[in-house]
Amino acid sequence: MNKRDLETPALVVDLDILERNIAAMAAFAKESGVALRPHTKTHKTPAIAHLQMAAGAAGICCATLGEAEVMAAAGLPDILITRPVVGGDKVDRACGLARHTRLAVVADDPANVDDLAAAADRAGVTLAVVMEVDVGLARCGVEPVSAQATALARRIAGHRSLRFAGLQGYEGHVVLNPDESQREAGARRANAAAAETAKMLEREGLPAPTVTGGGTGTHRVTGDARTSGYTEIQPGSYATMDASYSAVLGEKPFGPALGLLTACVSRSAPGRAVIDAGLKSLTMEHGAPVFKGRPGLKYAHDSEEHGIVRCEGDDLKLGEVVELYPGHGCTTFNLHERVYGVRGERVEVVWPIAGRGRSW
Repeated sequence: MNKRDLETPALVVDLDILERNIAAMAAFAKESGVALRPHTKTHKTPAIAHLQMAAGAAGICCATLGEAEVMAAAGLPDILITRPVVGGDKVDRACGLARHTRLAVVADDPANVDDLAAAADRAGVTLAVVMEVDVGLARCGVEPVSAQATALARRIAGHRSLRFAGLQGYEGHVVLNPDESQREAGARRANAAAAETAKMLEREGLPAPTVTGGGTGTHRVTGDARTSGYTEIQPGSYATMDASYSAVLGEKPFGPALGLLTACVSRSAPGRAVIDAGLKSLTMEHGAPVFKGRPGLKYAHDSEEHGIVRCEGDDLKLGEVVELYPGHGCTTFNLHERVYGVRGERVEVVWPIAGRGRSW
């Protein structure tokens, strides 16, 4: 069917652009000598994760245990959960999952490490644990190059049911900085904090086999294995992109694959149109969506089921279908049950967004 015949609002992804984006990041990682572990929190779609693996990814990242369970059930073989897994039920679930797929989790607290070790003992598995280092994001992580970091790494390595798998240091505080020089300088500072921590641990007899992190906005810096000290990168948004990232990076080499088809439902006043894409269809925390190919249409504001459009040198007819480029892809994906893969104007495939809502 033609994509314009889909019931709106409908989330779509341009398959030609998606495939080019996936190939471009895979080629970069290969040329730069780092492993690529795409973050699937962006699309939450096992079919897209399989495309990334087929292009050469070493494994995938998931933000939550629930997302990891979905990806493992879909046959994804190597998963890192990038948020700490805390709580008795969750650590048992994680160790149960480790029976069925190659799994690693992050940790930054000794009590959590002990809980993971006890659960791994009960499950009869050896669980890989990556220590998170706070490289400037001020979210999770131990202080870099510190006694705290040494003590936690030693605690992980001291449990027979755990394997110290390395460090995670994510420079999320700079990935969307629109100033390229500031973004790159911030990434280098973050990289240095993680790399110096890894060197300190090696001197203490606690080598970190993996140093992982990095995002789409900083992949060229963090992914330069010669200078960053990282062995692995975790970009996510590059596969589908969104308007906020495109505003920062431009559209090369990663193009705008993601779209939201929406229809005009009201023309009650001159210069104003109402579309059926509101905050239940897309998110605004990274800015308003952009109309693809229609610069005279401006998304003014939203309510739950309505989007208000200013018509500036362009017009919308009642029932007309147009396409939006969401401001933030990761959270917009989370609002939809399926994404339609299109090639040109033709719908080629329908993929369930199986990881949506799996925040637990």
